[in-house]
Amino acid sequence: MTSTTPNANSYTANAASPGSGVAASMAGNSPTFSPLYQQIKALITQSLQSGEWKPGELIPSEIELAARFKVSQGTVRKAIDELSAENLVVRRQGKGTFVATHHEARAQFRFLRLAPDEGVPHYPENKIIEVKRLRAPAEVARLLEIKSGDSVVFIRRVQSFSGVPTILDDLWLPGSIFKGLTAERLNEYKGPMYGLFETEFGTHMIRASEQIRAVCADAAVAELLQLPLGAPLLNVERVSYTYGDKPVELRRGLYLTQHHHYRNELS
Repeated sequence: MTSTTPNANSYTANAASPGSGVAASMAGNSPTFSPLYQQIKALITQSLQSGEWKPGELIPSEIELAARFKVSQGTVRKAIDELSAENLVVRRQGKGTFVATHHEARAQFRFLRLAPDEGVPHYPENKIIEVKRLRAPAEVARLLEIKSGDSVVFIRRVQSFSGVPTILDDLWLPGSIFKGLTAERLNEYKGPMYGLFETEFGTHMIRASEQIRAVCADAAVAELLQLPLGAPLLNVERVSYTYGDKPVELRRGLYLTQHHHYRNELS
């Protein structure tokens, strides 16, 4: 089960298009052609990636962007429509378009797919089991696209719903990006973990790819989740990406689905 967003680096310029400013801005890319609005979308994504507009900030209006890129307002609107559909920006009626942030309530459940069978979805309580720096094993390095043996931050946590341990998460993060991330800081922070990554480490998760399979709890997992040995669990392996399709998190989660289910929306 995989969810994807187009690679922000896959655009190229059409020098013959009416947006001559766009063609000049994108010179040097491979000579593959793409629709003009896709080129504008890619340029806006570049500005998001560079930090010109930070998470939560208002981006320029469609009229201002049209003047900047020397294209029609309709072309800009179509580009922003796609960025909004991909959750990179958020439109607010009467206020404008803002860079998406993990601090918004609507975004907190975008990457948390476990929902209760009854009642309203809510965010779980976190218990950090350990945080340590280690050398990346070969498989972790491959998935994070770093060198085997490079520094990574390993996090193990248990998430509980209404006091019931329900998720055991193991996370690996590139050490070069997450310098200074400690168990103390994670325990102090009360918002979603991705909000902390965004605010303090400048890393905004924009998409994830997942693989899901059924497993049985071994002795260590059974103890942490307070389950019988061999209890059925859902194993979700996720690689999360930031701008430029760069992998910045490997997460392996074990989910207890006795009173919850894994929810996904396909479109």
